Amino acid sequence: MNLISKSKEARTYDAIVVGSGISGGWAAKELCESGLKVLMLERGKPVNHPQYPTATNDPWDFPHRNRLTEEEKRISFVQNRHWTFQSENKHFFINDLENPYTEIKRFDWIRADVVGGRSLLWSRHCYRFSDLDFEANIKDGHGIDWPIRYKDLAPWYDYVEKFIGVSGQTEGLAHLPDGHFLPPMEMNCVEQDFKVKFEKKYPDRRVTIGRVANLTQPVKGRGQCQARNLCHRGCPYGAYFSTNASTLPAAHATKNLELLSGMLVNRVLYDEQKERATGVEVLNTETNEITEYYAKIIFLNASTLGTTFILLNSVSNRFPNGLGNGSDQVGRNLMDHHKNSGASASVEGFEDKYYSGRRPNTLYIPRFINVNKKNKDYLRGYGLMGGASRAGWRSQIVSDKIGADLKSAVQTPGPWSINFGGFGECLPYHDNRVTLNTNVKDKWGRNTLSINCEFKDNEKAMQQDMANGTAEFLEELGYKNVKPYVNTAYPGNANHEMGTARMGKDPENSVVNSYNQMHEVKNVFITDGSFMTSSSCVNPSLTYMAITARACAHAINEMKKQNI
Repeated sequence: MNLISKSKEARTYDAIVVGSGISGGWAAKELCESGLKVLMLERGKPVNHPQYPTATNDPWDFPHRNRLTEEEKRISFVQNRHWTFQSENKHFFINDLENPYTEIKRFDWIRADVVGGRSLLWSRHCYRFSDLDFEANIKDGHGIDWPIRYKDLAPWYDYVEKFIGVSGQTEGLAHLPDGHFLPPMEMNCVEQDFKVKFEKKYPDRRVTIGRVANLTQPVKGRGQCQARNLCHRGCPYGAYFSTNASTLPAAHATKNLELLSGMLVNRVLYDEQKERATGVEVLNTETNEITEYYAKIIFLNASTLGTTFILLNSVSNRFPNGLGNGSDQVGRNLMDHHKNSGASASVEGFEDKYYSGRRPNTLYIPRFINVNKKNKDYLRGYGLMGGASRAGWRSQIVSDKIGADLKSAVQTPGPWSINFGGFGECLPYHDNRVTLNTNVKDKWGRNTLSINCEFKDNEKAMQQDMANGTAEFLEELGYKNVKPYVNTAYPGNANHEMGTARMGKDPENSVVNSYNQMHEVKNVFITDGSFMTSSSCVNPSLTYMAITARACAHAINEMKKQNI
């Protein structure tokens, strides 16, 4: 490996952003728009909006009808554990053989390897945290208290939603705050009927259409959703929010951004005399050359575990266990949402009705457990996602019909069914942790991670209630053939990994302060999922974006005051 000798001045910026995913894109946009010269470093391959390779392909354009070959499964054996990994978007995902990690307990680390990161692959559900979430730890004694409350983040939720475009319906729920919404997507006839029945039977519960960053009206040069439900290929219309379609163009428009792809950040450089970070050490994935880049402030947005690796690998005399890890909290309290439990049922009637398009979102039943009444079996709660649909031609794959009978059958919609599955909160456990593995190396000879994480009794009890409770209300509403299921996914598989560098008031038990600034290294900010102090049960990406915008404003203000 050779150290590039390009002049230090040419490698010096006002700010460095590590990672180009949802939070990294926002950091670049905000810092560039403030006038700072920003370097964004991304480990993955270039992807330029709207040039997504398979976005307009027909099913017959894929050699194996969108199925993966055995070799593709072998190369990406972890990515293949997730339902979104298919032939149509395999080019967005990481090569697991080149990027190993050790699973002390199974953890499905699903990773993108492109500019834009998982902003190209997310499910786009956007829900605000509430004080039910921010106060949970202090009230039930798990983890530590958040140093912020909803009022601190509310204006930043407003700011982000207006920029990204979120379609949804206002509901007036204190524990699922309303936002700035584009017109909601439409429920189909069975879902509308379900909503009426459900809310009549359970007046303290609500059914709403999923709040998603899919545009129902054009926003800032992006087109509205075409209801193709091909979001995981990348959207040439820019109809869902991604770094590529939204924040990167905004950052580039300032002429203040330099983006380098194919760059792995090894560590943060730390000056022990000045007690501050000076830059980052980067490895070029194509040439193996190592370069040092320098900046006044650094934003770590490499995704939760990517940032954890950088911190743990950034050792010095002052920080022998990793940058800013005097609290021994870097790598601890790893969380993910637990899922794949719920119930399905058949729906009678509505045989003369259908729906148009392929709506890219679900219904959402907000949390109703441990809101006003305490559940005796477990802490925290879950939300439900799902909806109703009709069986299609695939139901005839094993049919014994032939000729005209088969042709007629595949053109006739099948029966209606309805299904809901839960996303539940995981408590912050001290021993759900990530450590640095110096024995197992990746393709480039770098250290790797060991992950020891599991869902415990509280999550398992909640999983059972997801199934039993959903089956109960489906039966009470008169649906037939109700089938509960518990197929609990492993941690990581919800793609909502978070924690490992938690936010807190006290440097003794947390890593970053209320503005995502490292307690012990004031010019390093962490605004990807690492900072999360608890997980809530709602999708976290909107919170990452809002917290990033807030942290950037603070960092810029502190720079102006010459405090960092």
